[in-house]
Amino acid sequence: MILGFDPGKDKCGVAVMGKEEEILYHQVVMSENAIATLQSLCQKFPIDTLVMGNQTTAKSWKKKIEGGLSPSIPIILVNERYSTLEARDRYWQMYPPQGLQRLIPQGMRQPPRPIDDIVAILLIERYLGNSE
Repeated sequence: MILGFDPGKDKCGVAVMGKEEEILYHQVVMSENAIATLQSLCQKFPIDTLVMGNQTTAKSWKKKIEGGLSPSIPIILVNERYSTLEARDRYWQMYPPQGLQRLIPQGMRQPPRPIDDIVAILLIERYLGNSE
């Protein structure tokens, strides 16, 4: 199983994908709770790889994670360029707009919640796309 992690200054996206490429868990957590959440997910699921975005705060987060997780779980950095834009489109695929939202062109719609967890899902998919 793969744990996806989209690190951020204030909030982080977390997702777990199973062997059949099904999403088993996804959530946005506050940054100060991220390591505890990752530890909890590693206890709940048999995680064999952690995939993380490679942008701004990646190096400092990688050090924090290495100190908080089992050293047997490799941390793979994945290009996260344009992932937020892609996640916005994916949000509307996962949660189709209702009511008047359907009348607004998709490019102008803003998801009603943070989408860092969907970015974490996309990072896992990018990793799988590069490793196959």
